[in-house]
Amino acid sequence: MNNRELAIKIAEHLGRKENVASFANCITRLRVNVKDHSKVDKKQIEQLDGVMGVIEDQTIQIVLGPGKVSKVAFEFGDVTGVDGGDTEEDDEDLDLATDTKAAYKAKQTTKVQQMLRHIGNIFIPLIPGFVASGLILGIANLILNLANPEAGVLNPAILESDWYNLLKSIGGLLFGSLGIFVGINTAKEFKGTLVLGGIAGLIIYAPVLSDIGTLQLFGLDLSVSTGLGGLVGVILSAYIFVKIEQFVRRRMPDSLDLLLTPLITLLLGTLVTVVIIQPIAGLIMSGFTWFLVDIMLEVGGIVGGFVLASTFLPLVTVGLHQGLIPVHLELIESVGSTTLLPVLAMGGGGQVGAAVAIYLKTKDKRLRKTIANALPVGVLGIGEPLIYGVSLPLGRPFITACLGAGFGGSFLALTNTGAITVGPSGLSLIPLIADGKYLSYIIGLLISYLGGFALTYLFGFKKEMADKLFDSGKAS
Repeated sequence: MNNRELAIKIAEHLGRKENVASFANCITRLRVNVKDHSKVDKKQIEQLDGVMGVIEDQTIQIVLGPGKVSKVAFEFGDVTGVDGGDTEEDDEDLDLATDTKAAYKAKQTTKVQQMLRHIGNIFIPLIPGFVASGLILGIANLILNLANPEAGVLNPAILESDWYNLLKSIGGLLFGSLGIFVGINTAKEFKGTLVLGGIAGLIIYAPVLSDIGTLQLFGLDLSVSTGLGGLVGVILSAYIFVKIEQFVRRRMPDSLDLLLTPLITLLLGTLVTVVIIQPIAGLIMSGFTWFLVDIMLEVGGIVGGFVLASTFLPLVTVGLHQGLIPVHLELIESVGSTTLLPVLAMGGGGQVGAAVAIYLKTKDKRLRKTIANALPVGVLGIGEPLIYGVSLPLGRPFITACLGAGFGGSFLALTNTGAITVGPSGLSLIPLIADGKYLSYIIGLLISYLGGFALTYLFGFKKEMADKLFDSGKAS
């Protein structure tokens, strides 16, 4: 079926267009917020031609693959009459029966998972910007390396040219203004005023904080510093701004709301941000980076790299991998690169190796076709089609793929290979590798391919698995 026909069928099995509250799409998934989860026929959606998998959570996440998802999302919006955007709706806006509400709340995940999901919703819209900006910086870094007198490839004078400086500046624009975008998206996620969220981001990175150094409050000296708490501080600050705004607005007379609500929100929010949030967020970010980088990668070495790489894909399957984006960005801001991202990217490499092993062992034409369709984008770093269309439905190959990825993660932890931005993985990450360690990353990727291939070929796949997969009607 074509994209419009697929959109029509998806809407039908979601309980018809009347049951669609809102939707959005990320790189590979159509995320739909429905009014009544009991009306969703997950099995029927999974069997549609073109659907690689379905995750039922707070939103219904339909895995369609890169490129296709944006086209189907366009048709889905036209079919349902719903504008694409936020995937969250207030319960007050949904006409749910009491028993449906109870059933829906019973399905809620843990508070930690909900928090990480909110973080993912904040950063997902920024990923295209990360990719584009990172590639531009990668080109600028390549020019810098080639213009090095020792390389002797380009004239060093090119580094003084206006075009080179413009290229480098464009690449750094997003990262220099990231606090504003994160603050705006946080306010949007929690139903606040967008500009106030942007101001919360500006406060965290205000240069005047470093100029002040110390604030006096009730006889106490409070140290303040530009950027303290990083993006976690921005998220917490913007969240507090939203809560203050909502609290004040409910109690403010209509005639004074426009004048006083933003003013009170900004004054109180700034006080809370500087006095409370920045110190706490600073400790949180220090704790995360200490555990993941200092302990797992530097102290843990090859063992830590193996553990991180082999356990990353289970996070991807439930959409929680986006929660690590603030850690990557904090590392990029503080030391210029994230050594965590290349290690985690090996998870996709293990899936590629496992898929090749299955392709060579199976005689099932349907499974081979699924792999052939998903493998090219898997090599480029979009692993979800392989995960949901091949390894995860088969079961054991998902485990052997994860373990195979661990070997590549061990190598990259040993070589301390970093990336200058977040977003892609696989071959697409090569231009974004820091300090010219492209060969180290490629070797790590090949190791993860071979690890996933060997473990899956020897232990992870049997012919009967394909028979059960297609007999059950779960393959796309």
